[in-house]
Amino acid sequence: MTRNLSGLLAPAAAVLLVAVVVAAVAGAWPPFVAVESGSMAPEVERGDLVIVTSTDRFPWGGLVGAAEPGAPTRFGSAGDVVVFDPPSDGQKPILHRIAFPVSAGEDWTDRADPALLDGDCATIAGCPAPYDGYITYGDANGEYDQSAGIAPIVREDWITAKALFAVPNLGWVRVGVDAAIARVGLLPTAVGFGGLAAATGGVGALLFGRIAARRTVRDDRER
Repeated sequence: MTRNLSGLLAPAAAVLLVAVVVAAVAGAWPPFVAVESGSMAPEVERGDLVIVTSTDRFPWGGLVGAAEPGAPTRFGSAGDVVVFDPPSDGQKPILHRIAFPVSAGEDWTDRADPALLDGDCATIAGCPAPYDGYITYGDANGEYDQSAGIAPIVREDWITAKALFAVPNLGWVRVGVDAAIARVGLLPTAVGFGGLAAATGGVGALLFGRIAARRTVRDDRER
């Protein structure tokens, strides 16, 4: 019974170990985020799992906007893609691209792309900039977050991680977990998904074991 229990729990433990190792390398926890909107399409689609790192983690340290010289290319365009969490009630973290930094009191529309603006500094709530921060946008949105009212100017301390690459469709698992936690709570979700992972791993181990056993018997007969 102890051996069977260990075999069932091994896959879940392996998944947790991989997550811990990735987090240690990335310097962020959790080391991935699930994408729930299409605002960064086509490079990042709904249901993708995005691997992230700490913003100061070598060799990906620092934050570089799309308009800055020598900006790195990430997800098909220039500039870092970051996860930021505005302190607004009920708003989820946002995965968008940095356009450029701004300083307190600046009329940042002078440096903005007119195609991504809806109005001028007199009509945009975050202009002049009330504090130092960043202008951001979703690649598929066609307008700065601060112009569209999606988010205020993003303070640096709101930015929790920098995106490195995306794994297509793998994020649906994370979305499902988050939905289950919101519905039934953390503990029942952990027990349920842990049991499912263990059972799936146990069934897989059993099937592979039977295949290996049959192959051994067949080899013995052939000898």
